[in-house]
Amino acid sequence: MSRQQRKALDVVLRSLSRSEKQLTPEEQRSDFDAAITRPAPEDVVTRRTVLGGRPALELQPAGASGRGRLLYLHGGGYVIGSPDTHAGLVGELARRAGLRALSVDYRLAPEHPFPAAVDDGLAAYRELLAAGTDPRDLVLAGDSAGGGLSIATLLAAREAGLPQPAAVVVLSPWTDLTLAGESIRSKEDADPIFTADDVRAYADLYVGAGDRAHPLASPVFADLTGLPPLLVQVGANEILLDDAVRLAARAGADDVEVTLEVGPGLPHVFQHHYGRLDEADAALDRAARFLTAHLAADRPEPVH
Repeated sequence: MSRQQRKALDVVLRSLSRSEKQLTPEEQRSDFDAAITRPAPEDVVTRRTVLGGRPALELQPAGASGRGRLLYLHGGGYVIGSPDTHAGLVGELARRAGLRALSVDYRLAPEHPFPAAVDDGLAAYRELLAAGTDPRDLVLAGDSAGGGLSIATLLAAREAGLPQPAAVVVLSPWTDLTLAGESIRSKEDADPIFTADDVRAYADLYVGAGDRAHPLASPVFADLTGLPPLLVQVGANEILLDDAVRLAARAGADDVEVTLEVGPGLPHVFQHHYGRLDEADAALDRAARFLTAHLAADRPEPVH
């Protein structure tokens, strides 16, 4: 069944417009909202709130217990997407992990270019700590641009002298805005969603004439020393495959505990297709176990 599911998903994704470079950012956002939005699971309560000075969506699974918190940064090339478009994905991850989640509506380009998104991610993280959240009770996750932003947020937190969280999960992370990865070219035919021109257009809007190799824009070029345990999940059929592989290699070289999972025949952020694709459900289950295992691992055994 899984092979049939993968083929059916590929057909659906290829039937959608592969290039939006003729559309304005507002038109892209509207199309993305209509195509990708999935509501939070029925047993996950959502509430509008504010975090780090930005609107945010709080997601509370019925089975959430304990002090664990998940900070999520959504994908969308730094130009599109919102906590609403990702409510289903975030809610599923939070539900499976039994964690309360906060998804931040960080500022988007081109109205707010780099480093606005990083500033907002750091402000959200800083406020959680200032409000009394123990970093050992806090985990981060993000997909696509939000995956790269999750790593950039932790780099900014490290530079600000803030403690690191218990763990971080990134799904199909975009970590190289210079587009130097070989898969940008070698996987273009296999990728049912993006072309190299699509990704380059997002980089143009986010960084413009700035330094695209800046560590907070392209964390694959950063020193990742001191970051928490990292899980990287990526599909083999996506042009950002090398962004994930090289991020994992960089983390390992910098003595960060890292796990890399490459799903054969799978597209960008395949986890979004939970309930339709067996691999998506299995990947979310593994991501949830990774997060909860590290939350538990950072807690000392009680003394009797």
